[in-house]
Amino acid sequence: MDFDQTDAYLRRIGAERPTAPTTRALHDLQLAHLRAVPFENLSIHLGEDIELTDDSLVAKVVGAHRGGFCYELNGAFATLLTSLGFEVTLLQARVYDASGHPGIPYDHLALRVRTGDGGDWLADVGFGTHSHFPLAYGERGDQADPGGTFRVTRTPEGDLDVSRDGKAQYVVDQRPRALGDFTSGAWWHRTSPRSHFTQSLVCSLLTGTGRITLSGRTLTTTTDGERHVVELATDADVLDAYATHFGIALQQVPHVKKTVSPGGHATP
Repeated sequence: MDFDQTDAYLRRIGAERPTAPTTRALHDLQLAHLRAVPFENLSIHLGEDIELTDDSLVAKVVGAHRGGFCYELNGAFATLLTSLGFEVTLLQARVYDASGHPGIPYDHLALRVRTGDGGDWLADVGFGTHSHFPLAYGERGDQADPGGTFRVTRTPEGDLDVSRDGKAQYVVDQRPRALGDFTSGAWWHRTSPRSHFTQSLVCSLLTGTGRITLSGRTLTTTTDGERHVVELATDADVLDAYATHFGIALQQVPHVKKTVSPGGHATP
């Protein structure tokens, strides 16, 4: 991205341009991204194409004022961080299902980010409910975060297990990857009847007091740990909720076309 494109991205997430690619700047940018850009899978149910290139991902997040799922959100965030001088490595991860088994290769995209002041971090703005701030890449003890207590543990094979509140989230392969490597994983999640994303709708955003999530017609607002659930009555109500709470202007309401047995990818 050039200077003006980077400024437009920073305006999209309500963040100031950092004076240097520091650890503090990375923490601020991740939190700002999580609070401005929703985790959502609407494109799958609207028949929209998902192209894994830097330009197309930034165009969706910034130009179209949309969100996305892991490949899109972390792919776009990597482009922003790189333009600001951070050293970014794309990593593939496999997400653990409810029974503790890892999913397909390239199930998830996460980021290893090195800062100018010597920090080495696991950053992730594309996993729904997760850490608010990057996790210290080399730390093997508990890491306290507003999103829970996290731990990054090295496996016997040399990968990294990431857990939240004692529950395994995903296992990270530490070898560097390119954005195009995730095309097969994105295709699987867009098309497979075993993918959670083909069987459900989700649009979720971190807020200053909790989280707000629209799943189909169900709007759930969590404030200071208390959940408030509203069933929206009409399509107009749904479209208004997307616009009001997530800044997403849609011409039609997305609908799940079929229901299958649950898959294993994490959602908010």
